[in-house]
Amino acid sequence: MSRFSSRIAFILPLIMLGMAGCASTRTHESPAEYVDDSVITMKVKTAIIADDSLKSSEINVETFKGVVQLSGFVNSQADIQKAVAVASDVGGVKSVKNDMQLKH
Repeated sequence: MSRFSSRIAFILPLIMLGMAGCASTRTHESPAEYVDDSVITMKVKTAIIADDSLKSSEINVETFKGVVQLSGFVNSQADIQKAVAVASDVGGVKSVKNDMQLKH
């Protein structure tokens, strides 16, 4: 094997290993996915705040790989349905997980 080939044979696996470290897994996002999810979260929060019928301060929004999770307390089932609909309409949202609860 030439010197060049042996260097490539040594360096190529290191490069591939480094690239794999930046990839996402089921429970860990890549840096690009994290930024995308942050943008989606802000868009959903903005859409909820813009809707006068929702108590935005009591609805929490988290996003992981395009899946939005809504949690917090709302006054009615209609508020839950409205918040899910508002979040679903935001660009980039793959699905919405509802963990909101009714106030008692």
